[in-house]
Amino acid sequence: MSDPEALGQTLATVNAGLNSLSAVFLLAGYGFAKAHKPAAHKKCMMAALAVSAVFLVCYLTRFWLTGAHRYSGDGPLRIIYFGMLFSHMTLAAATPPLALRAAWLASHGRIDEHRRLVRYAWPVWLYVSVTGVLVYLMLYHV
Repeated sequence: MSDPEALGQTLATVNAGLNSLSAVFLLAGYGFAKAHKPAAHKKCMMAALAVSAVFLVCYLTRFWLTGAHRYSGDGPLRIIYFGMLFSHMTLAAATPPLALRAAWLASHGRIDEHRRLVRYAWPVWLYVSVTGVLVYLMLYHV
């Protein structure tokens, strides 16, 4: 695939898949935490972290290849798109330090601090994962 635009299009789809997979791992990890299954919780959350790291590499590669894309919709959908995009981008910038700090706290046995942080970090991360897919769908398929 030597065409940067085609590779960028493919990476956009891959990124949506990675965001979806991250959301699945986040939801499963939450379920395992609530079920008091710490080993399964840790595996899911580390998988979510790894998938998100791969997403970041793919996203930056796609952006480097093709730059920003313009949303072509209009009317109410345009307002919804830009509102969602703004909140997604803002919270996406906060997600890596929150997720890394949460993982660090858990790995150092500081579970009370971990729980206090993830009360806010987990829903932010999930929101970013889900809205990433929605932004992709609106940008490329609506």
